[in-house]
Amino acid sequence: MSATLVRRRVVVTGVVQGVGFRPFVHRLADELGLAGHVGNDSTCVTIEVEGLEPAVAELLDRLAADAPPLARIERIEASALEPFDQRDFTIVESEVVGGARTLVPPDVAVCDECVAELFDPGDRRHRYPFVTCTNCGPRFTIIRDLPYDRPNTTMAGFPLCADCAREYHDPTDRRFHAQPLACEECGPRIRLDVAGGQLDGTDAVLARTQELLAGGAVVAVKGLGGYHLAADPRSEHAIAALRDRKGRVDKPFAVMVRDLSVAERLASLDDAERAALTDPARPVVLVRRRSDPGLSELLAPGNPLLGIMLPYTPLHHLLFAAVPGCDVAAPDVLVMTSANLSDEPIVHDDTDADQRLGHLADAVLRHDRPIHVPCDDSVVRVVDGEVQPIRRSRGHAPLPVHLPVEVAPTIAVGGELKNAACVATGRHAWMTQHVGDLSNLETLTALEATLAGFSTMYDVTPELVACDTHPGYLSRNVAASLAVGDPVEVQHHHAHVAAVMAEHGLDGSTPVIGLAFDGTGHGLDGGAWGGEVLVADYGTARRVAHLAELPLPGGDAAVRNPCRVAVAYLTALGIEAEGLPSWDACGEVERRLIVRQIERSVGVVPTTSMGRLFDAVSSLLGLRHRITYEAQAAIELEIAATDAADAVPVRSPLHRDGVLDPAPVLRSLVDGVRAGAGTAELALGFHHAVVDGVGDVVAEVHDRTALDVVALSGGVFQNVLLTRLLRRRLEDDGRRVLTHRLVPPNDGGLALGQVLVAAHARS
Repeated sequence: MSATLVRRRVVVTGVVQGVGFRPFVHRLADELGLAGHVGNDSTCVTIEVEGLEPAVAELLDRLAADAPPLARIERIEASALEPFDQRDFTIVESEVVGGARTLVPPDVAVCDECVAELFDPGDRRHRYPFVTCTNCGPRFTIIRDLPYDRPNTTMAGFPLCADCAREYHDPTDRRFHAQPLACEECGPRIRLDVAGGQLDGTDAVLARTQELLAGGAVVAVKGLGGYHLAADPRSEHAIAALRDRKGRVDKPFAVMVRDLSVAERLASLDDAERAALTDPARPVVLVRRRSDPGLSELLAPGNPLLGIMLPYTPLHHLLFAAVPGCDVAAPDVLVMTSANLSDEPIVHDDTDADQRLGHLADAVLRHDRPIHVPCDDSVVRVVDGEVQPIRRSRGHAPLPVHLPVEVAPTIAVGGELKNAACVATGRHAWMTQHVGDLSNLETLTALEATLAGFSTMYDVTPELVACDTHPGYLSRNVAASLAVGDPVEVQHHHAHVAAVMAEHGLDGSTPVIGLAFDGTGHGLDGGAWGGEVLVADYGTARRVAHLAELPLPGGDAAVRNPCRVAVAYLTALGIEAEGLPSWDACGEVERRLIVRQIERSVGVVPTTSMGRLFDAVSSLLGLRHRITYEAQAAIELEIAATDAADAVPVRSPLHRDGVLDPAPVLRSLVDGVRAGAGTAELALGFHHAVVDGVGDVVAEVHDRTALDVVALSGGVFQNVLLTRLLRRRLEDDGRRVLTHRLVPPNDGGLALGQVLVAAHARS
């Protein structure tokens, strides 16, 4: 019995543009002997396929099972059409239509096949710094509009040569419809701007760049989403110059290494960290460096964690490779840090680069492919074998978070620090790339431009605009300029908890116990919150417990001086501070002022911040008294605790009527310091004490509410040790624990929660 001839119209949605999906469908149809066509529009990939019914059914099955590695299919819908005995299968021209826009893929690392061609003397792209194919390379940072075709990218100014055009139109070629396709004949080129003029030619540029780096120079290098500053991490002179020029006193610099074997020499890696390093996103992975990695102590002063990433562009690979005729040995590791001053956006525009890089770099290695969307490197840590984002940017943005509920067209502007915003509609929330701290006009302008780009890309005209309740946040100005009517204000810690709920697909019908621990957030009472236990869904967040209020002397100034926080806390609790490391770290005038402020309740801000408690303990134990970057004291406290052979017992916080009183913890730590107990052992004891106290409070809330799901969010949960210990305690108690895996626990994830809370408020 002969099979039936059928025709189907198939609509595929998800990340299906810029990933080789149409060529994949073409090859699959050819293999199965099917006719029809495949095309993009600005919303989806549409296929019409005709042939014998078993072959059509197999194509439908294999669309998801065999999809290209960078594709992320959300939905496949098929409907019947009348067959008309079509004979061939073609790729048709893209078009723009109305409706929800398709999903833009992120930039991904150059694939192994392209790297092999890069170093193959017999290949026509041998040592060409922009080798790419449908499986790798730039996407998000070069797209100007959808559908994703070359005229809508920054490659529009590079017409294909005859050889590239042949590959582009050959369905059997790996570069079939690869939009960034280029070669030395027709594509972008590099040049070096150095004192005395410009240098052209790939090998000449690379040789001179390697010479400069080996000599201790700082070289700006244009990448996918912006410029890096590169330097030799073994050179004290180079790193000192880099710190001075960037205005970055202690904050660690990330490094890029030639390959995984070099990473293994520098750091102790587990399987999950190796997987994170080699992921196509190629993030910076924070790992534990070896005791003597041979790098400058100025690279990450006082911090055994090292941020490592692998090369992700052909140009990076060439920087780490020997150059023919060059006498200088190729580097195996380089500092690669964002080319900007502290608190400014990454430099990405070439005209801007001419103005901003002059005092930062001794030379500029640039190329002539424009960057349309700036995008910093992503940063992650591995927690219990799972990747936790610290900064979600290149390689991840703009992949959407699939929402558990429908939302109206919404823009959420996020917070003030580590800003990332969000554009959402229906079941999709597109988190923007990392923007930065909104401390100046440049970052505020960058946020506005980013939101404008996302709104255009996804055709979202907001019906709702959400912002934080803090009256002083600059992000509120952006929200006010976008809103039709008044923006929806979302409490800071409610947004934190809602974000982790959304990540895990909770529809909000059942509340969770939310632990929102951070440095500070504007509370419902107008106070400075930061150690909050909430019973929350998307509609409400009821504060059921919190860390006891303690006085913060001088507000933000105290944040930069943990010793002041420690002295203030001890004084307020009636604990003798004289002679302790924190007391000695403060000058005599400083101490007198703090004590007077506490005694008179003048110039102090009451706070429930868990982050400030960690800072105070870091200083109390003599670890860090003054900080030059956010969370420095808490990071050093976590590191000390991780190194402890065992914990000195530390009393848990006293909890009554929903208040966690840290007085017993601090008294116990003071007793330990005065008795000469080990610093690391006391630090670990403190972590255990916090876990015990919080675990007991959660148990009490469970007894009252019968809620079993606990959501952890806020910057304090970047502390891997605390997260691991608390998760273990809560799971031993029978709780389900939710932590962040898609957006950061810090304020970089706030906007996702703001979307869900705002949507519920206006529903």
